[in-house]
Amino acid sequence: MSHTTIMLLAGLALLILLRLTIKDVARATRTFLILWLLVAIGNLLVGVLHAGYGWAVEARIGLVVFGVPAALALIARRFWR
Repeated sequence: MSHTTIMLLAGLALLILLRLTIKDVARATRTFLILWLLVAIGNLLVGVLHAGYGWAVEARIGLVVFGVPAALALIARRFWR
């Protein structure tokens, strides 16, 4: 399983965990977006500084790693209020 897939699954798991533990949907979504942004930035920095990938490559992957779970969180917020 690729690292990107693992990160996407981790984002989904964090979203589910926060939605189950925080009853206020808006607060759970905000908390998720903040935490997941920090995780995505950390993942980007590890890829650039330790794995040796270039900024451009990691930026594209970082957009996917952050964007897909963030979009799911916003869609879930919209439909499950």
